[in-house]
Amino acid sequence: MTEKTSLPAHGSCDSCDGQISTVWQRTETAGNPCGFGSKGICCRICNMGPCRISPKTPVGICGADADTIAARNLVREIVAGVSAHSDHGRHLVHTLKMVAQGSITDYAIKDELRLREAAADYGIDTTDKSINEIALALVEIFEKEFAHSEKPLKTLSLAPQKRFGVWDKNDIAPTGIDSSVVEMMHRTHMGVDHAHEHLLLGGIKTALADGWGGSMIATTVSDILFGTPRPVRTMVNLGVLADDKVNIIVHGHEPVLSEMIAIACSDRELIDYAKSKGAQGIQLAGICCTANEILMRHGIPAAGSFLQQELAIMTGAVEMMMVDVHYIMPGLATVAKCFHTEIVSTSSIAATEGFTPANFDIAHAAGHAKQLVKQAIDNFPNRNRDKVCIPDEKMELVAGFSVRTVFEMLGGRFRASFRPLNDAIIDGRIRGVVAVIGCNNPRDPMKNTSVDLVMKLIAADCLVLMTGCTAMACARAGLLTPETAFSHAGHGLREVCEAVGIPPVLHMGSCVDNSRLLSAATEVVNEGGLGDDIADLPLAGAAPEWVSEKAVAIGHYFVGSGVYVMLGSPLRLEGGKRLHSFITDGVEAVTGGKFAWANTVDEQIRLILEHIDKKRVALGIQTKRERKLLGMKERRELNV
Repeated sequence: MTEKTSLPAHGSCDSCDGQISTVWQRTETAGNPCGFGSKGICCRICNMGPCRISPKTPVGICGADADTIAARNLVREIVAGVSAHSDHGRHLVHTLKMVAQGSITDYAIKDELRLREAAADYGIDTTDKSINEIALALVEIFEKEFAHSEKPLKTLSLAPQKRFGVWDKNDIAPTGIDSSVVEMMHRTHMGVDHAHEHLLLGGIKTALADGWGGSMIATTVSDILFGTPRPVRTMVNLGVLADDKVNIIVHGHEPVLSEMIAIACSDRELIDYAKSKGAQGIQLAGICCTANEILMRHGIPAAGSFLQQELAIMTGAVEMMMVDVHYIMPGLATVAKCFHTEIVSTSSIAATEGFTPANFDIAHAAGHAKQLVKQAIDNFPNRNRDKVCIPDEKMELVAGFSVRTVFEMLGGRFRASFRPLNDAIIDGRIRGVVAVIGCNNPRDPMKNTSVDLVMKLIAADCLVLMTGCTAMACARAGLLTPETAFSHAGHGLREVCEAVGIPPVLHMGSCVDNSRLLSAATEVVNEGGLGDDIADLPLAGAAPEWVSEKAVAIGHYFVGSGVYVMLGSPLRLEGGKRLHSFITDGVEAVTGGKFAWANTVDEQIRLILEHIDKKRVALGIQTKRERKLLGMKERRELNV
């Protein structure tokens, strides 16, 4: 790997001498991470320090040891991740409220069925109520979920009853999303909470406020406002950009923006305007989780994942990249200086030097979206044809697998059921289910850890559920089509995929949509035959290339929900040996879940399959059962 990435041979750039620094070059330049930071044993929460723990100095100036310091650092990562996801949910709830009140008209409730399902989940009486009245009643419940309450979050009632009992017994059932965040920031302040196990369980409690609170609310409201995703076949990779069209990329996480941009890009007046500027039309594509939002609901192609954001600009063919929040690299501004691309920041809470501020106004969403698209079109004549280099590579994928979709595909629209999935697990055709989530990490760009892990999981008859950028990495490898089952899946999983018509890897949305995975696990429990808690299922989670604080929060709400979670690299806590032991072993006695990490895919696979097989043994389904077609006499003898 060279220190810089070159522009196309025929390109030139005065600001960078024809060389551009990207995330991979910066990773190489950065070298090995700080050893103290990697182990979680550097403390800087007060001005007596910073303090670094070592054999020579086993405690900080205040007397805090490695376990306390590592626990506080870890919990603060959890809190930051929960804050990011829950704020996303709050924004969507506010949008739904304005729609229901009639104060904004550019958005509407697209999925009335999902609204009524949610109302039923929360015990809302819908008799003689209009759609807007139902929506406002749901908004009222959701708004209270963010504030402090004496009672646990209502969203926790959507978990299996036994799981709620685990939370209640161990005092880790959150009573408010915002109050959970505030409490843990208070407890990690200098001189407050010093017991590493107590801190970690507080962190799990806060994480649960994300998984079963903020994220679940965000996914629910997105489905209500923008429609519940259904399977759609589209394309992925930088090859989706068009040489002869105005290319617009939306990047970030807020569907309120991307939904309206998707509508604006199909506006006939704007398409004609693009043609008047010499383009053949408008090509919209997504990066990161915004890509997943518009891909799932509109079939709009994905230009790439988190790591491809700079590369998209380096094609020289992008007129505008619209960004909002989460995973936006400030290095984009440096790359964009070499091209004509304008980067527009649309969130009032996210400012970056070199980006054009254009705070997106939901009160005038349609008009603002058209204005931004027109601005991108006006930039098309500034494209330098000598710098355009769009890769040919693009691959097909099928996405859009919501819980409702899986219900209907397995049991039919009028007989929707998870029974066929449960039966396939019980019979051994499906060995287990693994949720593979997270980002792609530039420290592991050539190993293709996520792709290798998924290929080996489906070969071992494990159905894989995916979200986020990891899903796009597997899509680029051709793993997200039904045809994949014929070439890569084990015999049993292939049989199920053929019968149902699904890929062996199901793309279930953006990273906030990990709540769909919790809902799917709950439906499997409720269907029966596989225990009475999520912790009983032959189920595992994996984040082979995790990157952000949000991933730390997600991992902890999965562990708090009773799931075994495999990481490709350790959490930053190994300097606290007792904390390390508790999170990889002791916490299982409390929540039923725990963390593990391994450096190689083979070791990750071995540990995941060991866990799944252990759960199958506990359920008494360790041996594969051959299906038998019963005659009428044998059916009568079943006496059911």
